[in-house]
Amino acid sequence: MAESEKQIYSQVSTDNKKLPDINNGKTFNNFPPQQNHVEKLPRLEPKKGGENAPEHPPTSYVTTLIHIFKGNVGPGLFAMGDAFKNGGLIVGPILLVVIGVISVHCQHVLVNCSEKMRVLTNGAICADYADTVEQCFANGPVKLRNWSKMMKTIVNIFICVTQLGFCCIYMVFISTNMQQIFKAYQIGIDVHLVMLIISIPILLTSLITNLKYLMPVSLIASICMIFGLAITLFYALKDGLPSASERKLYTDSSRLALFFGTAIFAFEGITLVLPLRNAMRKPTDFARTMGVLNMGMCLVTFLFLFAGIVGYLKWGEDVGGSLTLNLGDTILAQCVKIMVSAGVMLGYPLQFFIAIQIMWPNARKLLHLQNRPFSGELLFRTIMVVLTLCIAELVPALGYFMSLIGALCSTALALVFPPMIELLIKRDDNKGPGVWLFTKNIFILLLALLGFSTGTYESLSQIVTHFNEMQ
Repeated sequence: MAESEKQIYSQVSTDNKKLPDINNGKTFNNFPPQQNHVEKLPRLEPKKGGENAPEHPPTSYVTTLIHIFKGNVGPGLFAMGDAFKNGGLIVGPILLVVIGVISVHCQHVLVNCSEKMRVLTNGAICADYADTVEQCFANGPVKLRNWSKMMKTIVNIFICVTQLGFCCIYMVFISTNMQQIFKAYQIGIDVHLVMLIISIPILLTSLITNLKYLMPVSLIASICMIFGLAITLFYALKDGLPSASERKLYTDSSRLALFFGTAIFAFEGITLVLPLRNAMRKPTDFARTMGVLNMGMCLVTFLFLFAGIVGYLKWGEDVGGSLTLNLGDTILAQCVKIMVSAGVMLGYPLQFFIAIQIMWPNARKLLHLQNRPFSGELLFRTIMVVLTLCIAELVPALGYFMSLIGALCSTALALVFPPMIELLIKRDDNKGPGVWLFTKNIFILLLALLGFSTGTYESLSQIVTHFNEMQ
């Protein structure tokens, strides 16, 4: 394969080779060296002068900030009104901040663990999410080392399901808003047909195979989302807001479960963290105190809070799965729906990019496309866009679909694997992790388990009820 055609992102490939011992007889955090029967991870050759490993041009602080912003600002932002309807006017904001803080903390944990593994393996760059989990298990307690390959596979499955689930939700979001626009002009068109129409421009943007060239797409998408949100909030605020006493301050446990799913779905960017860090010209700017991650996520959390409070105060129990669905039929309202739909549409390829980077190497072998890497990848991308279209056609209930994907998949990626691998590698001899580290991570894992079980159950129940009502 020609060098220019390679799409190496941030992966550390371990396929089809006998992997050497990375420890060379040394230990990590006083663990005994890996035994011969344990498959070892590769030793990467460092690049000179702190070069970035990805072959596409490195990204700047601002460019990465745009990707972080767009990676987290999508349909979840406009679903905050519906989320606060399920959480209550007091409990909702408090829980959102708690979930946001924990999510960002887990993203830092993931970056730190990946950096530790990079140092241990003498790697040029930090491995991606799945390889980091694999390396942490391979260098953790001896009894768990044989699980490393299996855990990598599990993480990759969760990432692919999550990212493609986001893509499905994006299609539902766009088609629902576009259908309202058609109805405003007395054009009767089924939402399923709208999905089919919008899949064409989505497919075209999804054929971009280089992250660097997605920056203008993400920038335009971010601008559309910001202006769309600003006009939406203007609509909500122009005639004043009802009294807070007219809204629920808290709700029951079943609705809180739906809130959790939507909120964790909204913080959807953890799979982008390591790829974006590796793509930076100065990776150290990513996770520092005033770095890309903290600055981007503070802005995102503030927008979530503002949109959720204003949306629920304005429309109460009638708030839609997207705030744009409550804007009415004025010309400006239709422009907002078009603008936001365009922003979400242009955000699709960024989410799609991560899943394809994981799936394409295996798909290339399975489909025997080794001799046609570029055209083969375009074909595979087309097939996957069609697959997301088919899934979106089957589940058009926007709010419940968001909550299900959030509770089922986003929870595992955002709140389960990071504390798990931190417990594995931050150990003191054979004493295990410290009391604080153990308590903190167990609390996060218990929260994740509670949200996963209750959120998935309630979301599936509501989806079944929705389909029964349609029949």
